Amino acid sequence: MLEQQVTTEAAAEKPPRVFITYSHDNDQHRELVRTFATFLRTDVGLDVRLDQWADDGRRDWSLWAIEQLAEADFVLVIASPDYKRRAEGTEAPHRGRGAQFESAMIRDNITQDLPKATRRILPVVLPGRRVEEIPSFLNAHSTTRYEIKEFTPAGVADLLVALTGVARFSLPKLGDFARARKAAAEASNSATQPSPVLLTSVLAPASCGSDIHMTSAEIDGVHRGDSIVYRPSLFANEPRAVVEYNLSRRYTGFETVAGVLDDAVDADQVGYFQVFLDGVAQEQVAVRMGKPAWLRYDVVGVLRLKLVAYRPGTTKNPMLAGALLAGGQSNKLPELAWGNPALYA
Repeated sequence: MLEQQVTTEAAAEKPPRVFITYSHDNDQHRELVRTFATFLRTDVGLDVRLDQWADDGRRDWSLWAIEQLAEADFVLVIASPDYKRRAEGTEAPHRGRGAQFESAMIRDNITQDLPKATRRILPVVLPGRRVEEIPSFLNAHSTTRYEIKEFTPAGVADLLVALTGVARFSLPKLGDFARARKAAAEASNSATQPSPVLLTSVLAPASCGSDIHMTSAEIDGVHRGDSIVYRPSLFANEPRAVVEYNLSRRYTGFETVAGVLDDAVDADQVGYFQVFLDGVAQEQVAVRMGKPAWLRYDVVGVLRLKLVAYRPGTTKNPMLAGALLAGGQSNKLPELAWGNPALYA
């Protein structure tokens, strides 16, 4: 029994074996992959296997790849343009044979056991690379991908969760729902809910961008008569729309609907909204037409409220905006609004 316990504990402490598959796009990419592999092996303590460390003699690389893919606990697929072409079969047969061979075996593993392969084969996007360079059969937009911003423990935290199987946050203990529901009902019956007041009717902006207008807005089929609308006519005067209010620490809550205007010319645009409370940034939200975000914040003791909205890719240079319009191209102007922003006393 003691021998079995020691064996189990030793296995638990054994680092995962990790195989890195990638393509030799160029010398810079090869060096980036080697640096990443070195970091995982020396700083994180993973048993990483990489072809650049195995070229100490003449070798049958196909057999070597078969062994690595079979023995690895996890396979890291490094995204790059060349790997994507070779993995998807659009590359010339004589180019990147190693990546073509390895990716073919990975596709076969996925076909044999999709749930197991999904947990074992991990698409990785290194600094300077793009999610779009992940092979399509790895479903980068519907399954987890691992975007590495920097080679630090924090930079690979999400990847380590997948490799260790240990979540960064434990599932909280389940509370007493019946008691919470009863308390909520009692509070609802005994407390008088405060009535909101429209922000635009009780306060003037302390500062306001030139592209911002206080007017009505239609968001998700609802008319919101007192809104803060961000809608430049020809080009954006500032890269982001910013409006600030002095709350004087007199309010307890703030709420609004952030969305793309229903009559937006570009129905496919994505808008980003963010609230700052005394300079502290709250979580940024993204919205689309018909999919607004309902925002609520506790503003007890808050002096300054700042609202920020923008659309990525907006043309900001007047001359460039004119040139694009003359050529019939879009300036990607934002058509966004904070619908009926309200304060609670």
